Amino acid sequence: MSGARGKIGRLREGVAQIAFGNPIYKLTLGGRAPTALSIVPPDPWPGDATEGSALLAGVFRLGGQTVTVDPNGTPSWRAGNAGWLDALHGFEWMRDLRAVGGDAARRRARALVLSWLDHNGGWHPKTWAPEVMGARISTWIGLHDFYCASADDEFRARIFDSLARQVRHLTRVVPGALDGKALVTAVKGLVYGGFCLPDTERTGQDALRLLERELPRQILPDGGHVERCPSVQLRILRDLIDVRAVLRAARAEVPETLQHAIDRMTPALRFFRHGDGGLALFNGGREEDAALVDTVLAQADARGRPLKSAPHTGFERLIAGRTMVLMDAGVPPVSGLDATAHAGTLALEMSVGKERLIVNCGSHRTATGPWRSALAGTAAHSTVVLAETNSSEVLEDGGLGRRPSHVGCERQENDGAVLVVATHNGYSRNFGYLHRRRVYLAENGEDLRGEDTLEPVIGATPEPQDFTIRFHLHPSVQASLIQGGGQVLLRMHSGAGWRLRASGGTLELEESIYLGSGDEPRRTTQIAIHGHTGPDGNTVKWALRRERKGA
Repeated sequence: MSGARGKIGRLREGVAQIAFGNPIYKLTLGGRAPTALSIVPPDPWPGDATEGSALLAGVFRLGGQTVTVDPNGTPSWRAGNAGWLDALHGFEWMRDLRAVGGDAARRRARALVLSWLDHNGGWHPKTWAPEVMGARISTWIGLHDFYCASADDEFRARIFDSLARQVRHLTRVVPGALDGKALVTAVKGLVYGGFCLPDTERTGQDALRLLERELPRQILPDGGHVERCPSVQLRILRDLIDVRAVLRAARAEVPETLQHAIDRMTPALRFFRHGDGGLALFNGGREEDAALVDTVLAQADARGRPLKSAPHTGFERLIAGRTMVLMDAGVPPVSGLDATAHAGTLALEMSVGKERLIVNCGSHRTATGPWRSALAGTAAHSTVVLAETNSSEVLEDGGLGRRPSHVGCERQENDGAVLVVATHNGYSRNFGYLHRRRVYLAENGEDLRGEDTLEPVIGATPEPQDFTIRFHLHPSVQASLIQGGGQVLLRMHSGAGWRLRASGGTLELEESIYLGSGDEPRRTTQIAIHGHTGPDGNTVKWALRRERKGA
């Protein structure tokens, strides 16, 4: 499947090269260029002053890659990994320069934009990719007052000529083969171009109609996004808020479909937040900046408490006392919307107050290659691994191959206690087993119990297999084997203690890594419960209880 995707991608790129990569096409993008914006939309999103200061010093930390140039120089616009190029050409790092403030940051932003104009005036498959172009258009327009308002007439003329050309190209290639987050980002660029550049409102209206058709497909009834990634949930909601802000600034009607999507997505975003304000680590997601999440929720201006259950997106949230557990209890996204998807079916995360206890390993910003293979694998998640095999086939360049075709889930609540029972068949075809996970959280939040069962598929007589149940711990948690190796004592940064017991397998502490934030992996520990299936499968029971002081 990976090879087929690669061939299709190369074919499309070849066709695009013929259509767009010749001098004649560049001439077709010409036309009258605007001299000013008709409206300047608000841009409320915070930048990072530390990263902005690094940019002033010539250090570009983008897409999981760091490139250093002379403080007055510019990076190569064509060299770097895919994540680096997407981030560099999307220009969202200009918010970091804005966070620094002052003339030096403004001049640096202008110099980098000018360099881009000098080197990227014509089509290129990477730098003119529709989703990258959509991000660049909306950023250039949204940050206009920061880098462009005080510029000379020649610079402004070049900016507006380039914006007009990019918008013309984008109208020709969207939607094309785009889907999911990439399509929303590209459409956002068309909305910005259509409503903020003079005499292009038809482009904006066409983009709005496309967005209205797309939102009911991408935003599920429970408000979750179809890609099932908390970071994508944050990004899409932010993009929709921006689109609404453009329409309000232009005094245009906000479609009900757009407003309803924002209203539904907001509680779903709250659903994925841990007590520290960051997001859960599922399907390529990262913690994200808590201040940014706060800003997105505030700008959404939508009421609604966090959901208890997101059955359409396929996640469960157990909360009692100060304890919260999030569990992936859904089928992986379909092919084409699974670029960031992980093989983490039935994985869980747990936090107590503002501290994370059990986590998944996270994801690297490069998103492809060896990091993708390692972090998207089932072993990088707090769930069961059978026969050292992923529950979904992880493709190194993104997406999934073989995957569970069925994930069942039932939820019960009684007097504040919560029980979730979920089953997936990701191991049935190759090994003849189903994985069933029961998770119970007591009403006081201080007693979490689970059962992981590997049971033969009806009618099958599978071969015995080794398995491992993994609980990855946050780097701030200290773990030690006690009671002759029969239990694990966990000590959180606050000093709170938890004790894990298990039956049906052998407890061990092993090394792990954590990439929930930042570009460098942090060393941490995982609890591994090793076992072996018998003729009737096997069940491991485990319990995690809070330690009482003085006990």
